Parts: sequence; structure tokens; C-alpha cells
Amino acid sequence: MSDRSSIEWTDATWNPVRGCVKVSPGCKHCYAETFAERFRGVPGHPFEQGFDLRLVPEKLEDPLRWRTPRRIFVNSMSDLFQDGVPGEYIAAVGRVMERAPWHTYQVLTKRELRLASLLRGELRWIGALPHVWLGVSVEDRRHGVPRIEALRSTPAAVRFLSIEPLLEDLGELDLTAIDWVIVGGESGPRARPMREEWVLSIRDRCRRARIPFFFKQWGGIRKRETGRNLGGRTYDEFPALVTASNGGRDGSRPASASR
Repeated sequence: MSDRSSIEWTDATWNPVRGCVKVSPGCKHCYAETFAERFRGVPGHPFEQGFDLRLVPEKLEDPLRWRTPRRIFVNSMSDLFQDGVPGEYIAAVGRVMERAPWHTYQVLTKRELRLASLLRGELRWIGALPHVWLGVSVEDRRHGVPRIEALRSTPAAVRFLSIEPLLEDLGELDLTAIDWVIVGGESGPRARPMREEWVLSIRDRCRRARIPFFFKQWGGIRKRETGRNLGGRTYDEFPALVTASNGGRDGSRPASASR
């Protein structure tokens, strides 16, 4: 598989772990599982074992070979913090991120309690890396919103929310200590609908809190047709990138771009 990504908010994907276990309604129509299971039993294919959890140590050093700086989504086809991934292996992933600081790493999980426990403990050094962004998935009030509180208590240079698929109105969403918000609808033949007022409510909260807002997609059965336009424009906002030259946040507000 190519490491280059068509995901709108990243440049590349890095999958030193493959496969996952569903934990909440947001996982119901998992794109990664659907893709992986197509190749179960195909000899030599990266997903010969389907979506079964598997460590892939031969992929660990990929970012060291990518010399051009990229935003890298860590484990687009898995969850680094699921119980089946040993803490020592998570540390090995972190050491590669530490050794290749010219990239920005976007680590997203639904296992917020393990994330918080490890990064408040033995892996606290990962949270101190200025080029590592840590995020949680948020799909609804019952399962997704509680993840935010655990993220807030996790040491991180940048904390972000991937609110995708957005399955309901999230209500009075508290964005304290959150640095970036992505919103998107579910795509595919069984996509659950997303209402515009749900998205606008989150966007407006981001505006009031001066948090960069990224609208990924409306989704649906034909996501290319529904597109990414919200209220007459696109939202492609990111937190400010950390570079080797500034060594950390530069104090400026996150950059915004619209196309």
C-alpha cells in the first residue's frame, strides 16, 4: 500500500499495527475493516489476515526514510492504544517519532483511558514531544464525549478531536484544552445521516474558542458528490506546525486556509 493518503487532514499514513476490535457505535461501518477483509486469505497481501490485530515491526522505521516533512496519521488501519498492543511496542513507535522530528504525527484513538494512563505514566515522554498530536474519536454523547475528558488530562503538545462519523447533536460541547477539531459524516452504502445544524453548532463553538476547525466531508453513499462545502466555503484549518527551528509552539494562532 502507498503511504500517501487521500484523507483530507493528513499527508501520509503509517501503520506499524494492523487490525482492530470494535468498541462503540462509531466503529459500526469501519472503513478500515471493510477494506482489510476484502483481502483475507490473499497470500502475501498486507491484509492476508484480514482485520485481525497484528504488529508490523518491519513498518516501524518508515518515517525515518521519508525525508520530506509530512503530517502523518499514525495507524489509520488500527488503534495504537488497544489492549492487544504491548506498551513496549507503543514505546517503540514513540521512539521513531522522537527520532524523526521533521514530521508531525497525528495519533488518534478510541482507547482514551489507556492513552491517558500510559502518557501520564511510563510513556509521558511521548506527550512531551512537540511534533506529536494526540486525539480521540467522538461520534456521540454516550461513547464519544466522555473521551474528551480523558484527553484533556493527557500530556500533549496538541490535543485534537476527530468528530467522525458525527451521529447526533453533541450539545454543550466543552472544548477546554482542545487545540483542533475535525468534523465529518459517515460515507459508504450504509452511511448514517449527519445534519447540518449539528456541524454548525460545533463550528460556532470552535469560533468562540478560537480553535481551528476542519470540515472533512458530508459523506453519504456518494461522498464525492456531497463534497466538503459548509455554508458556502470549505474549512481547512490546522494548528500551527512545530518545526525543528522553533522547537515548539511559536506562540502564533493556528493557521487557517480555505480552498
